[in-house]
Amino acid sequence: MSIHLHWFLPTGGDGRTLVDRHAYTDGGIKRSRITPVKGVRAPDIEYLAQIAKAAEQLGFEGVLTPTGTWCEDAWLTTVALAQHTERLKFLVAFRPGVISPVLAAQMAATYQRITRGRLMLNVVTGGDSTEQRRFGDHLDHDQRYARTAEFLEIVRGTWGGKPYDFDGRHYQVEGGLTALPPDPLPEIFFGGSSAAAGPVAAEHADVYLTWGEPPEQVKQKIDWIRGLAEQRGRTVRFGIRLHSISRDSPRDAWATADRLLDDLDPETVTAAQQALGRSESVGQQRMLALHGGERDKLEISPNLWAGVGLVRGGAGTALVGSHGQVADRIEEYHALGVDHFVLSGYPHLEEAYWFGEGVIPELAGRGLLAPLPGSPAAGGPGANGRPASASGGAPLLLAGGR
Repeated sequence: MSIHLHWFLPTGGDGRTLVDRHAYTDGGIKRSRITPVKGVRAPDIEYLAQIAKAAEQLGFEGVLTPTGTWCEDAWLTTVALAQHTERLKFLVAFRPGVISPVLAAQMAATYQRITRGRLMLNVVTGGDSTEQRRFGDHLDHDQRYARTAEFLEIVRGTWGGKPYDFDGRHYQVEGGLTALPPDPLPEIFFGGSSAAAGPVAAEHADVYLTWGEPPEQVKQKIDWIRGLAEQRGRTVRFGIRLHSISRDSPRDAWATADRLLDDLDPETVTAAQQALGRSESVGQQRMLALHGGERDKLEISPNLWAGVGLVRGGAGTALVGSHGQVADRIEEYHALGVDHFVLSGYPHLEEAYWFGEGVIPELAGRGLLAPLPGSPAAGGPGANGRPASASGGAPLLLAGGR
């Protein structure tokens, strides 16, 4: 089976550094512990359009857009970017607890018609009670997952084309209806590492998405979710969320990783680790356990570097190495059952080119990619009508995403 490659839209800001432009200790409200960060780019529509267009031209199938206080709204931003692109899909992250499931079903249907079928949905149940309460959500961790299960059941029921009733603990719906269901139905991506998350993924997800842990740990997750899905008579596909630092040589790739570490003083790392340590997310705690806040043992598996997680929440690991080595690791995860790879890098514009011009031809040469129209892997012209980019280095353009 071919793999699916996706990139990331840094709607919370981008730059040449791992240091977040938002404070950790006070959630960024007072900004009392923020020092000026060089090389940070605002997530304006012009810059995001550059990334989206690059991703489309380079051969990525879609782009993930995050959700949360410090990001631009994913629905509005991506539907605007759809007007700047032709085939690129948008993996829109959203929290089910802050929107009506029937309204979400209607929004998805409208989105599909506006973009001609380019929507995918990333359901984020939420692992930070402070953030959830900011949006008026006061349920605890396990209750949020129970509500997500009801939410997704209603969404799929509402897409059925006839009035749908539901009477649950968290939602009561009478005659829920999307007059014109989306065509095609958006794929639903879902992640979660807790015991409460597993059954929800098995019952409702099309793609179970995990953060980039070492292969053996990823295999354990895949076996867990696959077993739960089989008990329900379902099949779930799998995806992984990783950063990427791919260069013409391993030395250049690791030098780039070292440069990113140079920006991180001990106080910044300590503040970040304290804040991230309060997260209720089991997945976040697993990310933290990979490095323990220490910066001297960050290559936790061949070409898998945990340096991002020293200061950033969410995906905390990166594939680091030559283009061939990064392709090797992707092939290794694919052999375990991972089909969707959601990738990113700092900065996202430049790293899209490094990966797209270096790793994508490697993967295509191994027969792992289904060529997309207008992509380098297809061997045809680029999306802008010019010849597709050749493999090798990336142009120096201008140096984060979650």
